[in-house]
Amino acid sequence: MIDAAELIGSGTGILFITLDSLRYDVARAAYDESLTPRLATLLPRDGWERRQTPGTFTLPAHMAFFSGFLPKLPQPEQPSRLWECRPPAFKVVPPRTFVFDAPNLLTGLAQYGYRTACVGGVTYFSRETPLGGVLPDMFDEDHWRPEFSSAEPDSTRHQVERALSIEATRTGPLFLFLNVSATHVPHGHYLGESTDTVASQKAALAYVDEHLARLITSLTDQRRWLIILCADHGDAYGEEGYHGRGIVHPVVMNVPFAAWVR
Repeated sequence: MIDAAELIGSGTGILFITLDSLRYDVARAAYDESLTPRLATLLPRDGWERRQTPGTFTLPAHMAFFSGFLPKLPQPEQPSRLWECRPPAFKVVPPRTFVFDAPNLLTGLAQYGYRTACVGGVTYFSRETPLGGVLPDMFDEDHWRPEFSSAEPDSTRHQVERALSIEATRTGPLFLFLNVSATHVPHGHYLGESTDTVASQKAALAYVDEHLARLITSLTDQRRWLIILCADHGDAYGEEGYHGRGIVHPVVMNVPFAAWVR
């Protein structure tokens, strides 16, 4: 079990990656079919956990994540949370949970000397709209450019290069966040198609594999990191007539999750 309180208290680096819109069934199928061989060597022994997201689209899901509510297991009994906002006095927090006495995780980490950096992907991290500045404003620094968006077929490579450049200039503990856009629509181009499907999202994840593995191994070659990979929500591609996100449907609510120390 991860002792996030000890790790963060000692200044361990934190790499938090959200694979935007990635469904659990797609991530599991790609893992089982050996389409993500590099990530498979890095993930915990059993690969992806099936968890349930606290939000049905990007903005509420990430607001929940940064407030202490990561995806939960689909079962009554839950493991200790990695991080949590200081609760009322009557609630007892497990000793392994990092408790931040601040309105959000990013502000709380700053109190422990962390620099917080965001490498955005989808529109909610782009500052192209008023809502597009809400999440970036929570970080010490945020980075986005059109090459990071889902419309760019090589977006993850560009994002990883920026992330590595941020790490190269670190002078203290770093919380490094990436919102991977490649798994967000449009991703039909990974199969040479104009329609987005389960198959094209799987192909997008296969593309992502090399670049995220390079990021993780490059970071962990130098020092210890707490690594969290998950999706913020899934997407429907016609199941029971549903399309997209922002709906309470199993393919939207069930997301892949993994956390480990390396």
